[in-house]
Amino acid sequence: MELLDDKMRVWTDSAQYVKPNPGVYVLYNRSKDPIFIGETDNLEKTFANYVDTEFDGDECKQKTSSYQRIFAENPKEMQMQLIDDFKNETGNIPVCNSEIKIETP
Repeated sequence: MELLDDKMRVWTDSAQYVKPNPGVYVLYNRSKDPIFIGETDNLEKTFANYVDTEFDGDECKQKTSSYQRIFAENPKEMQMQLIDDFKNETGNIPVCNSEIKIETP
């Protein structure tokens, strides 16, 4: 289930070579199931940190096999919308997003 209009990329060291722009990203496990929908003000910095630490201390994200990313002017808003859309479609949120509270009106 691909969530973004971006090609699916294999998670490797090259993931850290993205532009330092704000954006939203989706991490997928080997089964291509979305496990985390994230947002950042700097994709390059976030991905470089993930690559350098190999998701240290986060067993959930350590299952990452591939990813998608997209640049966005308001990444937090886009992230919340993607999580909400995913929840509406599947009845759940991605397993590694359990710490994020979805704001409801």
